[in-house]
Amino acid sequence: MLYLCRMRILMVCLGNICRSPLAEGIMQHKAEQAGLDWTIDSAGTNSNHIGEAPHPLSQKVARLHGIDISQQRARRFMKADLDNYDIIYAMAEDILIDIEHISGSKFDKQKVELFLNELYPGQNMDVPDPWYGPEPGYHEVFELLNKACDAVIEKYMIKQTANN
Repeated sequence: MLYLCRMRILMVCLGNICRSPLAEGIMQHKAEQAGLDWTIDSAGTNSNHIGEAPHPLSQKVARLHGIDISQQRARRFMKADLDNYDIIYAMAEDILIDIEHISGSKFDKQKVELFLNELYPGQNMDVPDPWYGPEPGYHEVFELLNKACDAVIEKYMIKQTANN
């Protein structure tokens, strides 16, 4: 098994029940498949869903792709997360602003990035929030997150290869 540098990645959305749990599950699944020693977690910037499992449609879509996110529980993003993670991915611009606000003087723009910038560099695109729509939106979000996770893994595998 190939183990590249250990990384700690945090995925962040608003309530930590739709987008970020899917991103966590997909990235963890892909990292394990690639033999990467990565820790993936997720959080939300509000506290409305603390302790809840991911949205049933997020769980369903993940399950359809062989990923089980049912054991995840929503938690709130904390200032200390800046110390505990190497990279923090915001699912949308408003979430990035929330992270900056919560972090205060600890905010590190080198550590926090919009997740879709990994797939579409510099375009500052949001992962749409499927909470407001029917099931097809969850499938679309899964596909976006899946592609972005592939881009992250490829990026860090290339960096590791270049450093050896």
